[in-house]
Amino acid sequence: MAVDGLITMRSSHGPADTMDKLEAAVKAKGMSVFARIDHATGAAKAGLSLRATELLIFGNAKAGTPLMQQLQSIGIDLPLKALVWQDESGSTWLSYNDPVWLAKRHGLGQELDAAVSAMAAGLGAIARAVTAPA
Repeated sequence: MAVDGLITMRSSHGPADTMDKLEAAVKAKGMSVFARIDHATGAAKAGLSLRATELLIFGNAKAGTPLMQQLQSIGIDLPLKALVWQDESGSTWLSYNDPVWLAKRHGLGQELDAAVSAMAAGLGAIARAVTAPA
């Protein structure tokens, strides 16, 4: 499913396994992992409950910098982020912002279309690989 640039797909794995696979896949593609944020742990520290919800912030300066060189405002959406979360029925989901949608949101020029499309294809491939059955 995709809503306003947010792509969400069901994972065949639990939340921790999905996030571990995502982090490993991102690193295997040569990207940097900047942060892994466990929102459920943060909620518990505040005395609140939250189903598994974890955010990975990652990227590659060679891919992202040309976009910011053209229009620095896209830096609000870079580096990329992916959210692994569990719904009320126990299903695990992976959500991320579509790079093509981000480029349109910021009004990047057509000369970056190939780079943005490659970024979207790479992210989509990683997402499909980490959510697929083993």
